[in-house]
Amino acid sequence: MRRSHGVDPARIFITGLSAGGAMTAVMLATYPEVFAGGGIIAGLPFGAASDVRHVMAAMKKPRASTPQEWGDLVRSASAHTGRRPTVSIWHGTHDGTVAVANADALLSQWTNVHGLPEATFAQTVVAGHCRRTWLNKKGEVVVELTLIEGMGHGTPVRRTKAQASAGDAGPFMLDVGLSSSLHLARSWDLVSRRASSNRR
Repeated sequence: MRRSHGVDPARIFITGLSAGGAMTAVMLATYPEVFAGGGIIAGLPFGAASDVRHVMAAMKKPRASTPQEWGDLVRSASAHTGRRPTVSIWHGTHDGTVAVANADALLSQWTNVHGLPEATFAQTVVAGHCRRTWLNKKGEVVVELTLIEGMGHGTPVRRTKAQASAGDAGPFMLDVGLSSSLHLARSWDLVSRRASSNRR
């Protein structure tokens, strides 16, 4: 697609929920030269499991690994030595399907990959939910974590009045007053901030 259609490599991103979130982590680790960044929603860290039995166990409790060990899994996944994709991690604090501890493991993995101290971050509150960001030496956000207070397993959305009148949100689309998709698209400069200002 990039070669055939002249797609700007700086505008290629990937995102997914649950198994799709785990696959997003896989794609970012194994094809870091392809993606500028990715959004992992209720997913697993790269290398958390290699078969179905281990996946089910990892969903409940990721294995005990150091940040260096998590980071080494990503570094060993490809021969790439250049820039690494940015990573946005999203997770509900009441997720009963994929434990929120996986967000912690993802955070350890990707801050280590980017060479950043996990304990040094900026924290803000977005629509009542905690957002933490880690910056590189250029002051760019390269890792972020958004924890959705009280949310179960799904993608956080914020429905407009028109959408609310159409009925309930679909399965695994959880209306928490904050849209991860819009936030990601905005932070990746895929939509203008003016156009999205009324649709957080």
